[in-house]
Amino acid sequence: MNETRTPPPDSPEKAEPKTRIQRLLSVTPGDIVRIGLISVIVGLVLAAFRVDPRNLWVDFFGTIGAAWQEFLHVSVDLVRWSIDYLFLGAILVVPIWIVIHIVRSLGKRSP
Repeated sequence: MNETRTPPPDSPEKAEPKTRIQRLLSVTPGDIVRIGLISVIVGLVLAAFRVDPRNLWVDFFGTIGAAWQEFLHVSVDLVRWSIDYLFLGAILVVPIWIVIHIVRSLGKRSP
């Protein structure tokens, strides 16, 4: 006797859609954690550009302008630094590459 079971009839009541106020006020613990993590990351980025939170409240646009100038200053310094090290490394790497390239090309036999 092979009995097939039928699933019980669907009886759960359908939930009524939430109102706009309910959706606005529904904050989950995941939302709080997400906001906390994003706040820490943004705080670290702002601290890297020496933004003081007290100045941000007093003079928002002036502080953002100063942070932008700091960003440009750091960017220019980074480009200068990388160009200096590019030339410093090239002084050693390029002659070695030339020698290796010449040795390899002389060692190959043409068909």
